[in-house]
Amino acid sequence: MNKSELVEVAAKEAGITKAAADKALSAIIAAIVKTVTAGESVTLVGFGTFKSAKRAERTGKNPKTGATLNIPATTVPKFTAGTAFKASVAPKKPAAKKTAAKKK
Repeated sequence: MNKSELVEVAAKEAGITKAAADKALSAIIAAIVKTVTAGESVTLVGFGTFKSAKRAERTGKNPKTGATLNIPATTVPKFTAGTAFKASVAPKKPAAKKTAAKKK
């Protein structure tokens, strides 16, 4: 699903125009980007958390030449899915009942 498809679904579910849904979605995305860029996290309970994470400097390998190279430290955006979101994507199967061991 791309942004225009998401806007279409949001407009239909909320009973608003596509233009209004697009404006709202764009505002939400901009607010998340601005907040995470400032080093803060955005938590949507049940959905997940957007935050920035520091990635340490590391040594990599050029796949073409095999030469080692230095990959500098950087800050990257990170999303951690919430419990409700995880549960809806991959519902847990009921645990199998353990039967008592038969005595001899």
